Formats: sequence, C-alpha cells, structure tokens
Amino acid sequence: MTLTLEHIAKHVGAEAHIHPLSASLGTAGFNILLGATNAGKTTLIKLIAGLEKPTSGRILLGDQDITKISPQRRRVSLVHQFFVNYPHMSVAENIASPLRVAGMSGDEIDRRVAEAAEILRLTPYLARRPAELSGGQQQRTALARAIVKDADIVLLDEPLANLDYKLREELRDQLPRLFADRGSVVVYATSEPSEALMLGGQTLTLHEGRLTQAGPTPEVYRDPADLTTAEVFSDPPINRAEVVKEAGEILLGALASWPSPPGMAEAPDGRYLLAIRPHFVTPEAPSHREDHPPAIPLTGTVQITELSGSESVAHFDLGGLPWVSQSPGTHPYRLGEAHRFFVDPGGCLYFHPDGSRLAHTRREAA
Repeated sequence: MTLTLEHIAKHVGAEAHIHPLSASLGTAGFNILLGATNAGKTTLIKLIAGLEKPTSGRILLGDQDITKISPQRRRVSLVHQFFVNYPHMSVAENIASPLRVAGMSGDEIDRRVAEAAEILRLTPYLARRPAELSGGQQQRTALARAIVKDADIVLLDEPLANLDYKLREELRDQLPRLFADRGSVVVYATSEPSEALMLGGQTLTLHEGRLTQAGPTPEVYRDPADLTTAEVFSDPPINRAEVVKEAGEILLGALASWPSPPGMAEAPDGRYLLAIRPHFVTPEAPSHREDHPPAIPLTGTVQITELSGSESVAHFDLGGLPWVSQSPGTHPYRLGEAHRFFVDPGGCLYFHPDGSRLAHTRREAA
C-alpha cells in the first residue's frame, strides 16, 4: 500500500501553509517529516488525516482518491504530542474504543487490547483511568489505541515530545518494531534530526511549508540537496561560512586555507558556501591517515559550553561567525579564551551562493 501526495497545497487566505508538493509514502519503515516549528509538519498530517482540506492537489491511498473522504472513513490513527484519552474510560476501554466503533467482537477486542497492553507495558494499569496515570503511561495508552486499530495510515505528530528522556529513548527503540509488518503507512513528524536518524525509513525535510528533499533517511542526511536541507538535518546547528576557490585552494578569509578537494576541480574559481556539521569540528587533531587529507586548524573564542559525561559541545566565535564543535568526552574549555579547533575536510559540504549543492561534490558517506 502506498500513500501518494500529488501536488498537495494548503493556503489560508493569502498565506501558504503548504506549498505544492508531491511525495510517495510506503509501508516499508517510517516516513519521517522533519522540520522546525512552523515548517508545515502538523498541517501536512492534518491534510493526510482529513482534518483539513487541501487547497489543491490529491491524496491517494493505493489507487483510491481519498482527498474528499471523511476522516472516519479513511482508517486513520492519529497520535498527537499532547496525549488525548477519554477521561471517563479506563485504560482498557480507551484502547478498545476504536474497535468497538468498528463493531468488532468482544473476544477479538479483548485479545487485541491485551496484546497492545503487553507490548507497551500497560497490563498493570488496564483498570485505571487516565487521571491516575503518569504522562508517559497516558501517551503509551494513546499509542496502544493506534496499534490495535490496524489502520491503513498511522500518523504520529511528535508523539514523544512531552515524555521524559528515558521513556523517549525506550519508545524510540520500540516504535519501529511496534508497527513492523502491520501493513500500515506510518508517518512520523519530528523536529529532532537525531530522532529521524534513529527511526530510519525515509525522511522528508520541510522548511516553511516547502518540501526540500525526500529519500532514504541516511542518504538525505549524508547528501543534502541544498543548504536548507543540510540546516534542517543538523543538530547542533550546522556551521557555515563563505569561502573562495582560487588557484586550487579553498580560502576561508584570512582564517584558513586548504587544497581544493577533487570534487571541486570542475568548479570555476569564485565564491561558494561551506557547511560542516559540528561533529567534524573537534578540539583535538585527529590521527592523520595517508588516504585522508589533513585536518584544517582554526582558532576561535569559546562563548558557551555544554558538557556531559559522553560529549562536549563548544559554541565559539570564528571571525564573527557563530560556530559549534561537538566531540566525545569532556574537554577543558574556558569561556572567553581562544581555543584551537580542527576541521575534518572530508566533512565539508560545498554550495553555490544561492544555497544549491554543487552537483560534483555529492558525498557517498559522512
């Protein structure tokens, strides 16, 4: 089963909430909608669910045009980031509610509720009402209701955003298994690039209501089609700077220079945009390899540090540019002091001044 969006657009008055976009969403893995707040993720989910009508375009489920079909007839399950449960019903009754509406037999309802409760560790709480549950338990109840329905389309709108860190990590690991082999088209909206990478499948990057790129998640991450996609798919924020290609060299102002990489050989001399993710900028020079160009040294003034037991993040000023370094371990940064950083040239992405990617600098890995 494939969910196809054909030139879908949504306008409210003169304002475009979704610019015309087309995409094909399948049942093999999750379909991730990745973008910041106001990128259009929730609007797109509402259009797929039938809660809003598109201004133009069509939505097809398989060969069936469902654009004008009511939400009740679309066989859709929707889970919001703000869990929605019926307060007067027990957990078991909440989970069973879509099955009762569908007229399923009592024995089959009991079987499915028990199975979903076991998967989501809700069995001890089946007799409780939502007010007697923690936030995580309430969200798991909403997820259980989505699982038992066996819907054609499952829409998850940032479903883990309001849960504590430990529960988010657990459910991120469980979710792909929960919906595997169910034959549903699963659409998962998130603003977190790390979540998209963990869930895999295919990712659609959204920015201000526009679809910037779609494809297998690792490919979109490693090979962004433009600077906007690279920025959407980077957390901490991707580092960027204007560079000049001149006589076989890449010049970052007076701060640094390095040999033009092979992929830039066909590009004419001139100005370009450089982008590099923070984990390619480290406070220690990596071990030199003969098959890899040497690291590029830079000096920046440390402004903010974020330290944990597993990694260090340093925000630093690089000649007036806000850059970020992300590296394993704990490093002795001092605020306001100059610090040496090293850039892995293999992680550099090059773009035209308008933000479009140089075709001959496509990457196979990052």
